[in-house]
Amino acid sequence: MLDIKNVYKTFNPGTINEKTALQGLNLHLDSGDFVTVIGGNGAGKSTMLNAIAGVWPVDRGSILIDGVNVTRWPEHKRAGLLGRVFQDPMTGTAATMQIDENLALAARRGEFRGLKWGVTRKERERYQELLADLGLGLEGRLTSKVGLLSGGQRQAVTLLMATLKEPKLLLLDEHTAALDPKTAAKVLELTDKIVAKNHLTTLMITHNMRDAIAHGNRLIMMKDGRIILDIAGQEKRSLTVEDLLEKFSTVSGEEFVNDRMILG
Repeated sequence: MLDIKNVYKTFNPGTINEKTALQGLNLHLDSGDFVTVIGGNGAGKSTMLNAIAGVWPVDRGSILIDGVNVTRWPEHKRAGLLGRVFQDPMTGTAATMQIDENLALAARRGEFRGLKWGVTRKERERYQELLADLGLGLEGRLTSKVGLLSGGQRQAVTLLMATLKEPKLLLLDEHTAALDPKTAAKVLELTDKIVAKNHLTTLMITHNMRDAIAHGNRLIMMKDGRIILDIAGQEKRSLTVEDLLEKFSTVSGEEFVNDRMILG
């Protein structure tokens, strides 16, 4: 479902601020893979997601989604293949619009829109069912403005919007980092449920090692724009934070110093 082949990306080349963010990055995801991504600041995690989404062009290499080479596609053209949830709950929804209107916009993504637009009764019934599955009591608040929701509720709605059309690839960019621990755990629970229900191929960046271990079927660690650890199957299921730190030290030859990631 995803192939990243020998991708390089350097920002501000030839200047004092030159920064090589991706260095020969290679990654393959099978359909249905749920991969968690960890790494210190500047490891290339968000750059990788932005490269996949087409936010900026890569310098070298290729990116294929579901067998289609999208390397030279602009961001808007790739949007039909992707779902994305960002760290900030304020991103990804229209605060002044109702919940049902936000969901309707997501449902119509990539479709022709004429002058006549509205949310039909059938659509509202479907949205109520989907919201009821979240277990947050939002199914009775379809006409509430999204800006009035809590951070966790808003992120749950954003997650629903991102997966409404069952994208080829779901990108989660630290989507629980801005939430308190209890709310973050609830959003992660919903993430697991939605990903499993729709058999979605997913890349989830997280700053929390415990979450990276607990969720998904595969874990990768990045450093200096490359993948230095790739753990799956039984090895991942039996993994501990201490094991992960030891593996990092063995592979990189240095200690992992990101306290925020270790402590979660």
